[in-house]
Amino acid sequence: MENIALDKIKIQLGSVQETLLIPLFGRAESTRQRSGLINDPIAVTIVNRLDYDFSKWQSAFGLVGSNIRTRMMDEEVATFLSRYPDGTVIEIGCGLNTRYERLDNGRARWIEIDLPDSMKLRRQFFNNTARRTMLSASVMETDWLNAVAKARPPYCFISEAAMIYLDNHQVQQAIEQIGQRFSGAWFITDTASSTMVVRQDQHDIMKNMSRESWFRWQCDEPESLRDWGLRLVQSRHFLQAPKAILTSLPWPYRWVFKYLPWLIRRRLEGYKINRFVFR
Repeated sequence: MENIALDKIKIQLGSVQETLLIPLFGRAESTRQRSGLINDPIAVTIVNRLDYDFSKWQSAFGLVGSNIRTRMMDEEVATFLSRYPDGTVIEIGCGLNTRYERLDNGRARWIEIDLPDSMKLRRQFFNNTARRTMLSASVMETDWLNAVAKARPPYCFISEAAMIYLDNHQVQQAIEQIGQRFSGAWFITDTASSTMVVRQDQHDIMKNMSRESWFRWQCDEPESLRDWGLRLVQSRHFLQAPKAILTSLPWPYRWVFKYLPWLIRRRLEGYKINRFVFR
């Protein structure tokens, strides 16, 4: 039994689904380095179990960016739970995320959704509980919305590095499907500008991934999503992250963010963490 437990798990994921390994590795590296940005021993355990060459991402700034995004989104979800401790958090494209482990308050309901191959991998490390439900589904489908409707409101939908891999039409369809049934719900998502999407060949992580797995959704102005039934509450790029996050950055990123923001501003302004409310 001990030998079986140590067997490596082979990765069998589609091109886009493979990107779920990026934030996983970012959290594991931060934990190993004790940088303070993310502490996620579960991520370390999972990385050690996977038969995958993570070395291609070693020391990439994209890992730090992934961790900043995760922390900023954690803050948004924590705000929701502080206001609605008995609400429901819905993770769209949950991958191997551990947000439940980081933020669960012992009262909220969590629903985690991802494509079948991603969910098959996830189920090797996580289980359903009385307040946690994992569903194999595409955000483009509608059956999973029925499961959400059975959970207790209010609702907080979160898409971390998930919808940005869909094209504009698909994102609009997915957002409008949710909005038709969950008026007043929170929606937290990242958006990438058209410039950022076009220049992915310059991104230190995405340039090592197949083009099939690159971002597709282009959103230059998050406020424009009002046409899809969303009201923008807050939109921030990485330089606008809370001080507690920026002061936790590993060196030299902490120094650059503090003293040379002009050097990276153009690179970072096109990628935003947004909180919306479905009208």
